[in-house]
Amino acid sequence: MSFLIYPAATALVLGVLVFVHEFGHYAVAMLCGVRVEVFSLGFGKRLLGFTRGNTDYRLSLLPIGGYVKMAGENPMESRTGDPGEFMSHPRWQRFLIAIAGPAMNILLAIGILTGVYMHHYEHPAFLEQPVVVGTVIANSAAEKAGLKPGDRVTRVQSLNNPTWEQMMPKIMMNPDQTVGMTIQRGGQTFEAVITPQASGSERMGDAGIVPVNPVLVGSTDPLFSAAKAGIKAGDQIVSINSATVNNMEDLVQELQRAKNTPTVIRVLRGGAELAFTVTPEMGDVAPGKKQYKIGITRDQVMHVDKLPFPAAIDRAYSECRTNSILIFELVGKMVQGKGNVKQVSGPIMIGKISGQAAMEKGWTPLLIVMAIISLNLAVFNLFPIPILDGGLMLMLLIESVMRRDIKQEIKERVYQAAFVFLILFAVVVIYNDVAKNLPGLS
Repeated sequence: MSFLIYPAATALVLGVLVFVHEFGHYAVAMLCGVRVEVFSLGFGKRLLGFTRGNTDYRLSLLPIGGYVKMAGENPMESRTGDPGEFMSHPRWQRFLIAIAGPAMNILLAIGILTGVYMHHYEHPAFLEQPVVVGTVIANSAAEKAGLKPGDRVTRVQSLNNPTWEQMMPKIMMNPDQTVGMTIQRGGQTFEAVITPQASGSERMGDAGIVPVNPVLVGSTDPLFSAAKAGIKAGDQIVSINSATVNNMEDLVQELQRAKNTPTVIRVLRGGAELAFTVTPEMGDVAPGKKQYKIGITRDQVMHVDKLPFPAAIDRAYSECRTNSILIFELVGKMVQGKGNVKQVSGPIMIGKISGQAAMEKGWTPLLIVMAIISLNLAVFNLFPIPILDGGLMLMLLIESVMRRDIKQEIKERVYQAAFVFLILFAVVVIYNDVAKNLPGLS
């Protein structure tokens, strides 16, 4: 089934986002009286479609985007003076046509998130909690900076009293770079500087701190000791050999210490605390990786929000604004040489993420992914790169200040250079996508 779900989810997500983006250009162009010759989902050879009025509505061979072709839109073509041509219209109308695509993607993202927040927004409960350190991983950036379990982070960079959801991007966006923090320990407050370590195929920053996140048993493997001892799905593991279990990391570490010796695990079940003796066994946890385990899968303590419309749209707007700032911050770091292009994902990773979301229970995970990608598409198109919407908008602003058109020869050279840049960028991003899914290549 996953063989079908992944491409279907990718086609759905990209199809909706491309349609909405191009419809924005199309609708404003038609309102302004610009003649639209082609409205296409996909590029390349026309597969099917219909013609209505002056417009050919088509589905094309390559499902990697779409376009709206307006009469006289290409700045490298000579003008005929036809009032239906794009270049015959005033700059402010051309600007509105250019910004309409990204604007529609932003509105779609806000609309989807608003609906999700009103209907059923389920997420791990720890994300909304203050940053209290549950576990410090050995030899991590946090341990080197002196952090300890129980510490509370009251400031990270310029953000005061962050939640885990707010702090995690600050760490992930700064691999191998210093991040200032204020730590509260008991009645004392002190400053700390952490240098998150670049980790994973995307080289995201990792501070090595884990939140307090109760370990709920999702399921048990009947061949392993947990099931044989009587541990059941829904149990909350609270301790192992008298050591408190704050999260899955604690449990894994204690199992490696215990090795294959009988171990006492205490759980909460229906308000009562029960004790079970299990013997960890060596087993596979990932390709090429073995460790001691007891044969359980974990479940999350989840929180469900159902907000009224005003609160939902306010939260959706805030979420989109925050994520947009993060995108610009990432690009800014890349320009400064502080970022890593491996942190940028392309169509292959979009397909993977969409497929994974579609495999989860309910529609909300896929809708959230669609909203995030829609926002990313909008922001990317707003970058001042010729060929993109933002590049056209920049040229129109420059021409408005100059009060004359930029010379045709200059436009041609700029568009040619931008085209080469985007092709090279696409090659790098797609290569990174492949590398992330083939560890040997990475």
